Amino acid sequence: MKEDNKVQERDETETEGQYITQDNKDLDELEQKTADGSAERETGGEETDQTAEQADQNRDNRDASLTEEMDMEKIQAQIKELQEKLKEAEQKAEENYNRFLRAQADFENFRRRTRKEKEELEAYASVSLIEQLLPVLDNFERAIEAGKQTEDQEGMLKGVEMVFTQIKQVLQQQGLVEIEAVGQPFDPHVHEAVMQVESEEYQSGYVVEELQKGYKLKDRVIRPAMVKVSQ
Repeated sequence: MKEDNKVQERDETETEGQYITQDNKDLDELEQKTADGSAERETGGEETDQTAEQADQNRDNRDASLTEEMDMEKIQAQIKELQEKLKEAEQKAEENYNRFLRAQADFENFRRRTRKEKEELEAYASVSLIEQLLPVLDNFERAIEAGKQTEDQEGMLKGVEMVFTQIKQVLQQQGLVEIEAVGQPFDPHVHEAVMQVESEEYQSGYVVEELQKGYKLKDRVIRPAMVKVSQ
């Protein structure tokens, strides 16, 4: 009886041991599965993070590409604008150069024309004076011919005086003016003193005698009067 009880207790003990062992195995498997699940979740999280980083990188690359394209379009637009401005500037420069060439040609023609007119003026400047002196020359010839045919000295003198008066009138019309001398204070600009003399009629520094007439053409002295000046 006692032995049967011992056997029964031993069997129960072994059965309980088997249950405990199985429970430990189940617990180990559960822990392993839990660990594997955690590892899988960590791996999945890492993959998710990598995917998000890749997406951000792709988005940044797209933004950079778009920005670069926009910059290129802006640069191309600026280049086109500069090319148009350069073309306008070249056209204006060509127009200005053509105007310069025309102006230069006009100036050259003007210079040649004025030089020719000046040469002609210098060559024929005395035409008017000569035309006015021709009648005087004719009268001189008549006076000479008349003097040859007559002994009337008085008539000859009057004829010469008439010619002289005519010459003076022609020259006066051209602007010739006699310089006043006798009785005038000595002026070195219009008088040329050849000697000094004592004078009871004039005070010192006055012209007392004119040896040769002086003349001005309008306001310019062309020959000073040759005079004697009182001491």
